Amino acid sequence: MSRLAWLNGLPLEAARAELLRCCGSTRWAEGMARARPFASEAAVYSEADRLWSQTGPEDWREAMTHHPRIGDVSKLREKYKATATWSSQEQRGVAGASEEVLQGLADGNRAYEERFGFIFLVCATGKSAGEMLALLRERMNNAPDVELRVAAGEQAKITRIRLEKLLTSP
Repeated sequence: MSRLAWLNGLPLEAARAELLRCCGSTRWAEGMARARPFASEAAVYSEADRLWSQTGPEDWREAMTHHPRIGDVSKLREKYKATATWSSQEQRGVAGASEEVLQGLADGNRAYEERFGFIFLVCATGKSAGEMLALLRERMNNAPDVELRVAAGEQAKITRIRLEKLLTSP
């Protein structure tokens, strides 16, 4: 059975739970679960984009609560068990970082949360810790409303990557 057929065949609540692993917005996951069956993987991605475009700040903030801080491996293992493997793969660039860069990320995360009221969210796949730190520092200059939209855009990228994993991983 293909993963698409598997997703299409899940009971509503089970599908919703699987989709919450891709994006922590309850509204988005519920919409995706109810939009099944999908005719193709492309239809999944298209509907995901469409539904995300209909969400707003409350949904974005909810989705952000489902992510560990960049570089926070202990929290990743403890709190985010359902997505820990995906998150650790996404944050692979932190693994070889220097102590200085790791401390910069820790300090930057605290300052970011104080300024914006939510965690620094970046699509970490393929980025080094240094690149993520540079992005964090750059984004600190954004106005709060602009930064919330930037973070929502990063969530959309993460969701796409996680949907691809959901549809291809056994």
